[in-house]
Amino acid sequence: MSEVTPKPEETKKPNNRTAIIIALLSIIVIIQSIKIYLDYQDKAEMNQQLATTEEDLATTMQQLKDIQIELDQKIIDLEKLGGDITELEKAKAEVDAELKRTRSRTSRNIKELKDRVDGYEQLLKLKDEELEKLKSLNKELFSENRNLKTTQNQLSDSINRLAKNTDVLANKVAIASQLKAENVSVVSVNSRGKERTSPFRSKQLETLKVDFNIAENKVAPVEGKKIMIKVTDENGQVIFDVAKGSGTFMLDGKEEFYTVAQEILFDNTRQQLSFIYEKGSEYASGTYTVDIYTDGYKMGQVSFTVK
Repeated sequence: MSEVTPKPEETKKPNNRTAIIIALLSIIVIIQSIKIYLDYQDKAEMNQQLATTEEDLATTMQQLKDIQIELDQKIIDLEKLGGDITELEKAKAEVDAELKRTRSRTSRNIKELKDRVDGYEQLLKLKDEELEKLKSLNKELFSENRNLKTTQNQLSDSINRLAKNTDVLANKVAIASQLKAENVSVVSVNSRGKERTSPFRSKQLETLKVDFNIAENKVAPVEGKKIMIKVTDENGQVIFDVAKGSGTFMLDGKEEFYTVAQEILFDNTRQQLSFIYEKGSEYASGTYTVDIYTDGYKMGQVSFTVK
């Protein structure tokens, strides 16, 4: 019998399979290499951010230590002159507690700590003024022993007025720096991007959109703000879904719900903001209130109706 010669197609199949396997292995190696490179980049970036955060923390903690020393000295000086050291003792307790903390701090914690450092420095400046006035009045007391009782009363009155003026000024600045929402509007947006104004039909209200701009305020500082939108039905129930960005905040000492929020940098340019919320179910008929909040106060309000 003669030998059977393999057909050309049968001899090529193993070679083709080998080539495919090699190609797949090459692709896997490339993908792994890319992943390793991206992981390295992410790690390098995280290390850089960590280094910056640690540097900021070290600087801020050194400032706190310096403030701690100043507070100790101011308490001694004011106490000798009969001044009010209540605020200084409270600040001293806060600084001592902060310096004893051992757990790590996030970038946000460090930013808050820096703000507190600024506040302590302002308090020390106010107390410097108070101390100078006390020194001046005490010199008068020393040279006018016959009028000691009268001068002591004047000293007490001066300290009280200074404390009251400080509180009044702080309250005025806090109120004046509050932000206001202007040109607040509410529209519904369907899947094709078409917008409708109130009143809405329930089936038309697929997505709720709230637009407004922040009014100019020359007193308010440029800083980060968390702006919150609270949508409430006519029964007082807040539209709320944690899975869609809802959460809670403190208002007048009570915990309140908000529907959706954004964190922005307020730059005093009358910036325009838009908030989008998809409820996922139909709105009940009735009148809804949209309140806008930040930093524990209301910026504005608007309402809409669902038929």
